[in-house]
Amino acid sequence: MRTFYPEIEPYASGLLDVGDGQRIHWETSGNPDGKPVVFLHGGPGAGTNPSQRRAFDPAKYRIVLFDQRGCGQSLPHASDPEADLSSNTSANLVADIERLRGHLGVERWMVFGGSWGSSLGLAYAETHPERVTELILRGIFTLRKMELDWFYEGGAAALFPDLWEGFLEPVPPAERGHLIEAYGRLLNDPNPAVHGPAAVAWSRWESSTITLLPRPDVVATFTQPKYAVAFARIENHYFRHGGWWEEGQLIRDAGRLSGIPGVIVQGRYDACTPPMTAWDLHRAWPEAEFQMIPDAGHAFDEPGILDALIEATDRFAG
Repeated sequence: MRTFYPEIEPYASGLLDVGDGQRIHWETSGNPDGKPVVFLHGGPGAGTNPSQRRAFDPAKYRIVLFDQRGCGQSLPHASDPEADLSSNTSANLVADIERLRGHLGVERWMVFGGSWGSSLGLAYAETHPERVTELILRGIFTLRKMELDWFYEGGAAALFPDLWEGFLEPVPPAERGHLIEAYGRLLNDPNPAVHGPAAVAWSRWESSTITLLPRPDVVATFTQPKYAVAFARIENHYFRHGGWWEEGQLIRDAGRLSGIPGVIVQGRYDACTPPMTAWDLHRAWPEAEFQMIPDAGHAFDEPGILDALIEATDRFAG
């Protein structure tokens, strides 16, 4: 069973101006002359963390992590009262990846993404297939209406009725007919007494359900007030707009991935992004290797998922 590589520190980092008043934080670690790989974090709005460097052999990879617009160490932060999310869109994130690639002098790179990172990875690879050497995706999510309805409009409540009550709590009963929209109003309310508890409730719901078994450490990280506000605002912003994609677009356009070696890793008991979406992508992109992990949920660091991901990065290291 493969586990994380040892801890490493970045050898370079910076803030890249991507326009619209946005600066994204990036870092590189591992081997400066190694195979380039870009890690696309989840959420949207979750930001990066040091463990994500450790999915790659540092002797063989030039590991690029960056915080997407509005989160992590990128500026301005979406928790700021004056933060404007209007330019925080899927198309702009795809453009940011390209701008970062050029800034770092990378011709082509491997793309690695999970959860929302799988959405962004698909969008980037379908837009710029010539820039992608391989594509490793985990916990497949494409923002289709049925996926959003499952997790945010009551489907997953069948598995977590106790936790669902906490998600409903900030929303007035009369506004519970469309929870994503109701949360949009709460999260954008200028009063911290309104948007703060809503952000924590939103973030607690997700962090309590992404692991196969309860992980209080994960919940504690997600529910820190500043983190929770940025995370919830950015996620809700994307979900209210369906990622600015046509319904089913990312799976419909999977044919554009032809010729890119790929691996799809999915937890059988993933309650956040259920296997239906990974299976639909597998059917649309059959040349990619498909792995259903029988005893895992959603999280990147669950043992079976991590083993499959690192096996793939080791294999593609060359």
